[in-house]
Amino acid sequence: MAFESLTDKLQNVFKNLRSKGRLTEADVKAALKEVKMALLEADVNFKVVKQFVKSVEERAIGSDVMNGLNPGQMVIKIVNEEMVNLMGSETTELTLQPGKATTVIMMCGLQGAGKTTHCAKLAKMYIKQGHRPVIAALDIYRPAAIEQLEIVAGQAGAPVFQLGKTDPAVIAKKAYNHARDYGNDILILDTAGRLHIDEQLMAELTEIKNTIDVTETLLVIDAMAGQDAVNVAKQFNETIGLDGVIVTKLDGDTRGGAALSVKAVTGKPIMFAGVGEKLDQLDEFHPDRMASRILGMGDVMSLIEKAESALDEKKAEELEKKLKQNKFDLNDLLSQFQEIKKMGPLKQVLGMIPGLGNQIKDADVDDKQLIRVESIIYSMTKKEREKPEIINASRKKRIAAGCGMKVEDVNRLLKQYEQMKKMFKQMNSKGGRRRRMPNLPGMNNMGGFGGF
Repeated sequence: MAFESLTDKLQNVFKNLRSKGRLTEADVKAALKEVKMALLEADVNFKVVKQFVKSVEERAIGSDVMNGLNPGQMVIKIVNEEMVNLMGSETTELTLQPGKATTVIMMCGLQGAGKTTHCAKLAKMYIKQGHRPVIAALDIYRPAAIEQLEIVAGQAGAPVFQLGKTDPAVIAKKAYNHARDYGNDILILDTAGRLHIDEQLMAELTEIKNTIDVTETLLVIDAMAGQDAVNVAKQFNETIGLDGVIVTKLDGDTRGGAALSVKAVTGKPIMFAGVGEKLDQLDEFHPDRMASRILGMGDVMSLIEKAESALDEKKAEELEKKLKQNKFDLNDLLSQFQEIKKMGPLKQVLGMIPGLGNQIKDADVDDKQLIRVESIIYSMTKKEREKPEIINASRKKRIAAGCGMKVEDVNRLLKQYEQMKKMFKQMNSKGGRRRRMPNLPGMNNMGGFGGF
């Protein structure tokens, strides 16, 4: 995950601060020196780091902090607040035209940043909100660019407007007229990518903006590009003017410095974060939540939103009813696995739980283990899923053979199921609400369905 190395380094700095009963000015400066090095290693812009450390130091060495009851925690609080300020203080939403007027969103960026895919992601997001977007194919240079757009747009359920190799400004104008005539309230322009800043193509973007009234101009940057991405953002903003940024590949093994630098360098907010290849893996960017995750404090709000968007409310009600009647069976367990998978990679989801990030960092959290457990359940008959107690030795052999696994794996699953069922029964007998989540599958070394 992005920022993992930075999070580890900052956690070590904070651990040292918390261990001190009182802080001296030297303690704060020594800690901030380590913070500075951690940010630079994460590829955060040098000028941004310098100003960030200066702001934290000015606040942290104040008498209220140094003489406070818990100065270590006060310094951490200040670092958190300054990091939020660094990334934009508050969430910035895209401006949509009122009523039936067409909102025009122009997407631009370098080749390979994921611009075309994120056009489809935006379209899918707005379709779920009840809008009727259309995507215009303005990249007439890259081989198969239009075909690629039609594929991903089709997966998102959005129509594509294209006129082949026609002049991009002309396509944009006709696409706007088409959107207005056919009731599409959002027009997304998929412009030509570029390997580097190119004067001719930048002039093309300027011409498009002069031809139609663009509501929002968004730059798509790759988090893995580091400082190059920040420099690109600065040049795009100075040349054509940006309204916001989409940072992609924040789910990857990247230092993430671009996300921490781009707002300070360009003055333009990050609006969305791409956190996976699937079209529904686009998150609204919340500076406060991102700061909490970077500092190892979890991200409960994003976890709740993921759960609300992924989980089936009707199924949840049915499960709650079954739990109250102590009728939880393997079909229900299978259903829960499938709901969990909708929320995204398991390690990413678990990392949003405060205090759990460090615990699972080195754990073998493998989403394939969910699939293996599902395979065992699918190998059972309908009656076996409904009444697991009838599964004897011969049935276990048949189930293991059917899914290509061992009898020990079947035993492990059944044992964990019985433990969960027993826990639910105890909660019902006490008449209380569930105080903790049962162990989730795919977590070796953490008491879950490990070892598959």
